Amino acid sequence: MSSTRILYVCQEITPYLPETEMSSLCRTLSQAMQERGYEIRTFMPRYGCINERRNQLHEVIRLSGMNLIIDDNDHQLIIKVASIPAARVQIYFIDNDDYFSRKAVLTDADGTWFPDNDERAIFFARGVLETVKKLRWQPDVVHCHGWFSAIVPLYLRGAFVDDPLFRDAKIVVSLYDDGFGGQLDENFGTKIQNEGVQSDKLELIAQPSYQNLMKFVIDYADGVVIEAHNPDPAVMEYLGKTGKPVLPYQDKSTAQYLDNYQKFYEELF
Repeated sequence: MSSTRILYVCQEITPYLPETEMSSLCRTLSQAMQERGYEIRTFMPRYGCINERRNQLHEVIRLSGMNLIIDDNDHQLIIKVASIPAARVQIYFIDNDDYFSRKAVLTDADGTWFPDNDERAIFFARGVLETVKKLRWQPDVVHCHGWFSAIVPLYLRGAFVDDPLFRDAKIVVSLYDDGFGGQLDENFGTKIQNEGVQSDKLELIAQPSYQNLMKFVIDYADGVVIEAHNPDPAVMEYLGKTGKPVLPYQDKSTAQYLDNYQKFYEELF
C-alpha cells in the first residue's frame, strides 16, 4: 500500500486553528501516513481568522482563478498553500472573498451561526475537488473530517462520479462531536439537487439538521470512523442499520492507534 494516495479534507487543522481533537488528529494523520510512505494531499478552508503572514500562506496562481457557481452566483476560487515545518506536511487552503474573508470560522464574535455556512461548505467541497483535478492527482482514499467536509462525498458520488480521477476512490467519513443546533439554510437541498444527488436521498435533508446531514453523508461513505467519545445516538443507530465498515473510537494515547487507521484504509480495498 506504499503507493496509496490519501486525500484529507479537514474542517480544521492545528496550528492554523486552535488545538482540538479534530485539528490535532488531522495534522497527526497527515504527517503519520506521509511518514509511512503514503502520498497525501491535505485541504482545509482558509478562514479569515488565519494569520497568513505568520503562517506563511501564499497563493498558487496556477491553481486559482476558476469561478464556481453556488446557487446561481459566481464565486472565485483562490488556492493558497503553506507548510507545517515540524511535520513537513503541505496544506492547501480553499479561499474566497465572499465566504472566507470574515475573521471567524463558523460563527461571529457573538457566537451567532453564519446563515451561509451551507454555501461555504458547498464551495469548499467543490474547491477541493476542482483543485485536485487541476493537480491531476488521483486519490485512492478520501478521508473527510468534520461536518463542513460532508459535501465532498456527495460530489464524489454525484457530479464527479464518472471522472476517472475519482471513480475508484474509497470514501471515509469521520464522525466527531461537532453537532450544531438548528439547521442549515432551508434551501440547502435545492442548492445541491443539480449536483447528481439522488432524489430519494434529498428527503434526508429536507430538514437540514446536523443529524440528517450526517445520515446523508453516511449513505455515500465506504467506511466510517467514530471520533466522538459519545457520538450522536440517532446517527449511530442509522449507521448501524447500513452495515458499513466502522472503525470505533481510538484512544489517541495508545501506541497502535495509527496502525488501526492504516489497517482500516487497507481493508476498504
